Amino acid sequence: MIKATPFDFPYDGRLEPQHTALLVIDLQEDFLSPTGYFARKGYDPSPLRAILPAVNRLIGAARAAGLTIIHTRQGYRADMADMTPYEKWRRKRASLDGTDVLLRSGPGFQISADIDVALQDIIIDKTCNSAFTYTDLELVLRGQDITHLLFTGCTTDVCVHTTLREACDRNFQCLTISDACASGDQYAHEAALHMVTVEDGVFGALADSEAVIAALRQIASAAR
Repeated sequence: MIKATPFDFPYDGRLEPQHTALLVIDLQEDFLSPTGYFARKGYDPSPLRAILPAVNRLIGAARAAGLTIIHTRQGYRADMADMTPYEKWRRKRASLDGTDVLLRSGPGFQISADIDVALQDIIIDKTCNSAFTYTDLELVLRGQDITHLLFTGCTTDVCVHTTLREACDRNFQCLTISDACASGDQYAHEAALHMVTVEDGVFGALADSEAVIAALRQIASAAR
């Protein structure tokens, strides 16, 4: 089990690697680069970049323990046919018209080269904050017999939390890794983490990366 708050994860003590996935949410150049979407919106991407070492350590430990690794990318078609009027309005308001920011045709859509992505990893492309909305994520999870999800990525208060909430409603058991998630707004980051733990874990449990890595290493050692 993983030492966590408000309960050790998972609640029933059954942490089985073949039924567990590590989710790496939206660690793309558009969010991490000083010239990407996040920076153009006026946010400092450095808190997001600061979690990359922890995320890579988690990926390595998860891979060694036999977990499935799933990365997500957010962005729209080059012709923006899948972009809502509201998102187009926000794009214009942010002076992003005429750029390839947050478009799948642009370099910012790609996962950061600093993230350890392997050929066997699964990549889910999305247009919404939740990785479940208009994607095949749930189909992939059910097909792989995944029941438990470990959450990392950005931003804690938007895409991570929206995906987490949907996952809980779809009856996945969820753990958010506090120092492997980040936001451009520290208050929002802390509030989002706190919300995981209220009502005896309404959105699952919360742990730090070292606790998760320690448990994954035990699983990997037991399998040898």
